[in-house]
Amino acid sequence: MPENSPFTADLIISNIGQLVPCASAGKPKRGAAMLDVGIIENGAVAVAEGKIVGVGNSDDILRKFNADQNVDADGCVVCPGFVDPHTHIVFAGDRLNEFKLKIKGADYLEILANGGGIISTVKQTRAASEAELVEQSKIRLDKMLSCGTTTVEIKTGYGLDTETEMKMLAVIEELDKTHAIDIVPTFLAAHAIPPEFKSNANGYVDLICNTMLPQAWKWFVSSHFYGRVPFFADVFCEKNAFDLAQSKHVLETARSMGFRLKAHVDEFTNLGGSRLAIEMGAASIDHLDAISDEEVKLLAASNTIGVVTPAVNFNLGSSHFADARKLIDAGCAVALSTDYNPGSAPCPSPPMAMAIACRYQKLLPSEALNAATINAAFAVGMGNKVGSIEIGKAADLLVLDCRDYREIAYEFGGNLVASIYKNGRIQCIAR
Repeated sequence: MPENSPFTADLIISNIGQLVPCASAGKPKRGAAMLDVGIIENGAVAVAEGKIVGVGNSDDILRKFNADQNVDADGCVVCPGFVDPHTHIVFAGDRLNEFKLKIKGADYLEILANGGGIISTVKQTRAASEAELVEQSKIRLDKMLSCGTTTVEIKTGYGLDTETEMKMLAVIEELDKTHAIDIVPTFLAAHAIPPEFKSNANGYVDLICNTMLPQAWKWFVSSHFYGRVPFFADVFCEKNAFDLAQSKHVLETARSMGFRLKAHVDEFTNLGGSRLAIEMGAASIDHLDAISDEEVKLLAASNTIGVVTPAVNFNLGSSHFADARKLIDAGCAVALSTDYNPGSAPCPSPPMAMAIACRYQKLLPSEALNAATINAAFAVGMGNKVGSIEIGKAADLLVLDCRDYREIAYEFGGNLVASIYKNGRIQCIAR
């Protein structure tokens, strides 16, 4: 190629009013870095073979690259595709019958103790076929994609027996093979105590550790996920779920097999789960409504990401939210999730979670966007591949029908996502 000749790209998106890269130089954002989204005025992105190969001013990118396809963003905002680091979208049925109970004042633990909540969904999920679960879950993924999610973590945990938990893993793999959204799998057999073990919780923990986890790891090694994404094990350390000793047993067993770790902690009560998970090197600890000041300090000094889930509190009609403002000010790396699930957070929209977080958890729009993109990517072990618009990363890009990125969190109840590019390919989205 002659000197000064343009490089070839497959796609260039130019005339971007605000290009918002959320770049982080290979690490999650903390403190003052959460305020920086790296706005480039009149920006452009060049893409080749599904990867980002150029980021900068439109004039510079158009001078440097020739492209097979040129897209004029017409002054719109372009940001990274959202990464949702905590979801439970593989399930059967719904929990509409509980909606009225919650409005009338029944709390989550009360519903769970009376056979509702997770156990209600477990019964429906056990009865569903693999094909039915794929069909129902694909509809949810379509909703998430239309809201701008391009990478998602999906948990098991609505089986609570070996057969159904493995069925859920098969569903997750089939969805990843057939859907545009990239999936990171998490094994959450330790989600609740199933009815058949109601008086023998330790017996269920033994089943998880001696049977379920080994089978899940064997599945992972033979799955198409192996070598591409991490495989996580998770536990719900909470009153009426798993106590600290049981949670430690599950996490230690999982870690010994090769799983990376996550933990649901401090959603309602503080059992010490945050300290346990941080000390065990968990990639993330999630919820954090009841985290202690000492655990906040531990989190800030660790590589663990704190994932907050404001759609849960909003859905439950609660005025108490995880103190994400305190977490950020303390130096914690904070990520944001919808926690999309049938009971406590039927919400497919990261922008809605951002809107709630700004109003009730006092995140600034820049902090919310970084939390929903680059930090969320690190929470699922994918921070080197997705979550920001940086050279070498997947070309997961959103064109938003607005002129200022702050509108993502400022406006709520609608959808500003105009176009979605996954690995550089535009996706058809249902409205």
